[in-house]
Amino acid sequence: MAKIGVIGAGSWGTALAILLNENGNDVTLWSHRESEAEKIRQTHEHASKLPGIRIPEQITVTSDLEQATCGREILVLVVPSNCVRETCAKLAGIVASGTVIVSASKGIEESTLKSMTDIVEELIPQSVAAVLSGPSHAEEVARRLPTTCVIGAREEETARMLQKLFMSPVFRVYISPDMLGIELGGALKNVIALAAGIADGMGYGDNAKAALITRGMVEIGRLGIKMGGKPETFSGLTGIGDLIVTCASMHSRNRRAGILLGKGYTMEEAMREVNMVVEGVYSTRSAVRLAQKYDTELPIIEQVNKILFEGKDPKEAVSNLMLRDSHQENSLIPW
Repeated sequence: MAKIGVIGAGSWGTALAILLNENGNDVTLWSHRESEAEKIRQTHEHASKLPGIRIPEQITVTSDLEQATCGREILVLVVPSNCVRETCAKLAGIVASGTVIVSASKGIEESTLKSMTDIVEELIPQSVAAVLSGPSHAEEVARRLPTTCVIGAREEETARMLQKLFMSPVFRVYISPDMLGIELGGALKNVIALAAGIADGMGYGDNAKAALITRGMVEIGRLGIKMGGKPETFSGLTGIGDLIVTCASMHSRNRRAGILLGKGYTMEEAMREVNMVVEGVYSTRSAVRLAQKYDTELPIIEQVNKILFEGKDPKEAVSNLMLRDSHQENSLIPW
């Protein structure tokens, strides 16, 4: 049994806390709001995030970050990507040397273009950083529906230790040394999911969705490989697997926000309507900046950026994509 602190009581953090508790671990769940923590303690349910899912009494729910952290061998970081730096700064002085911090947050920091584990390693150098990602909607994990993810770590020993902690009859875990590729896939697929949602909101069909998923994966892989990620990662669970589920499911807040954008909502209106953090909005500008830095063409992501931040009409964006200069699908295949 391990002592684990889950930092972030959103839907994904809560689902992971339940999973880890059911695997026989001593779990503490941290919420940044005492009112939320108190309600969960009283009702043993997170009604606004995971209605109908019982949270076991054995899980300690607290808004005290020190209580959630001290004495914990492993922390699972599950706060929104735009809050990771602030949260890590608070954790820096209370995390013991050698504590393993597993990032389950997906995003790229806009100001620095750092991944979430980069931020952990920068601000909490005494810790050991790892990442958990893959096609894993919290709503399904909490309902114990079969799910498969990947743990990434710099050392195989760390990855295998975490694999054993998270693995269950309904939660299968693979391991990988490609932390960068895992994190890029997890962040950038949210941008493509916005595009897929926009197409749905405009009434486009399955053909358009298939094209966006396929060409979107090309963009993610093109940038990711230039940055040092491995091609095999982008064709795996944390690449194409995560992209498919995020583009296709109504559990996906990014797809839902995209649908609203396709129906004419502004970015601000769509985010208010979804009423949850839409990570793809934060990742889009980061992706565009990475494309500039690595001299990489990302036409779909660039058009999503213009829709979000320049007020571009989605119909015009689709037209621009369809009328681009003709290309060979894969330039690596010789004639």
